[in-house]
Amino acid sequence: MNIKSLLFGSAAALIAISGARAADAVTVAEPEPAEYVKICDVYGAGYFYIPGTETCLRVGGYIRYDAGFGDVGSFDGAKAVDHQDGDDNKTWRKNARFNLKTWTGQETELGTLKTYTETRFNFGNGAGVTGRGAATDNPAVNKSVTLNFAWIQLGGLRVGKDETPYDQFIGYAGSVVQDTIIPYGIKDTNVVSYYFDAGSGFSGVISLEEGSDDKGISGTIDSYVPHVVGGLKYKGDWGAITGVVAYDSSYEEVAGKVRLDVNVTKELSLFIMGGYGTDDNLRDDAGNVIDTHGRGFYKPWGGNWAVWGGGTYKFNAKTSFNVQASADDDKNYALAANVAYTIVPGFTITTEVDWDHFGHFGDGTSAVNWTKADKKDSVGGIVRFQRSF
Repeated sequence: MNIKSLLFGSAAALIAISGARAADAVTVAEPEPAEYVKICDVYGAGYFYIPGTETCLRVGGYIRYDAGFGDVGSFDGAKAVDHQDGDDNKTWRKNARFNLKTWTGQETELGTLKTYTETRFNFGNGAGVTGRGAATDNPAVNKSVTLNFAWIQLGGLRVGKDETPYDQFIGYAGSVVQDTIIPYGIKDTNVVSYYFDAGSGFSGVISLEEGSDDKGISGTIDSYVPHVVGGLKYKGDWGAITGVVAYDSSYEEVAGKVRLDVNVTKELSLFIMGGYGTDDNLRDDAGNVIDTHGRGFYKPWGGNWAVWGGGTYKFNAKTSFNVQASADDDKNYALAANVAYTIVPGFTITTEVDWDHFGHFGDGTSAVNWTKADKKDSVGGIVRFQRSF
C-alpha cells in the first residue's frame, strides 16, 4: 500500500463517520399536536373556550382618567394646603383608574352557570378637606384597590358580592357622571338573589343582603336577619316601569322607589324616579337624627322623599347629551348635564357641569358631609377620558 492509497482510504473513512453524525444531528422529532383557543359565540362577542374545558371566558375592562374642578361641594373640586404659606387652595381633583372585568359562562343541566368579577385600581387625590371644610395636604397617591363584583349565578340564582338590585334592577339614576349628588342608594353588598322572567315583558327579583358601611351610613346587618329587597318590572318597546322595595333589618325601616322610562323617539329617552322611606328609628326619642343623620342603607337621601328625572338625546352615533335633575325632602337640589363624544369605537370623552344646593347645610338636621364647600350652593365640572375594551 502506497501513501496515496492510505490517504484516500483515511479520507473515505472520515467522510463516512461525518455523514453518520450529520444524519443523526438533523433527525427531527414528530411534532406534538397543538390545541388552539376556540371562539365561543354563545354568550356574545369576546368569549373563548378555556382550553380543555367547556367554560367560556371573556376578559375586558377600561382605563379611565377624570379631572374635576370647581367647588368641593359639587363633588368635582378639591382643596389642598399651600406648601409654602399654609393657605387653603383650590385644586384639581384627579383620578386614574384601571378596571379589570372577567365573565364566564357554561351550559349545565340546571341552566347557564355564569360568573362575573370586577376589580378597580385607582391613583389620584381626594377632596382634601376634613372637619368643617378646612383643607389638608392632598397628595396624589395610589388609592383604593376594590373588589366591586364577585358573583356566581346558576339559572336565576345569584350569590356573592354585587350591587343591590335596589339600585341596579331599577336602573340607577341617569347617564351623568355625578348621578348621586342626591343619593339614591348604596350599591355594595353581599347578596343571595333570585331573578325570574315571568314572560310577556314582566320580570322580577328578590334579594337577601348583608349591606355595607359606606359614606358614613351604618348599613351592615347587626344580626342573622338580612336586609330584604324585592322588585318588579314591565318592559315594552315604549319603555319600562319598575318598582323596588327594601327592608332595612338593622333599623327596621322600609324604603322604595318607582321609575318610569319612556322612549320618546329613537334619539330621545326620558326617565323619572321617585323614592320614599321611613326614618322613625333613625332618630332618638327627642326626634333628633342619630349618627346616620336620619339616613339608612336604602334611604340615603335627606328627609322622607326624593325625586330624580332626566334623559338622553343622541345627536348621532357618536354624540349624546345627558341631563339629570334631583331634589329631596331636606331641600337639597342638584343638576348635572354632560356631552359624551365617542372619538373612535371604545374611546369616549365626557364633559360635565354640576350644580347643587344644600337646604339644611350645617344646621344638624340633615346628613352634612363636611367635605362639601362652606356654602349652600356649589358649581363644578369634570372631564372624563375612557377607553373601554
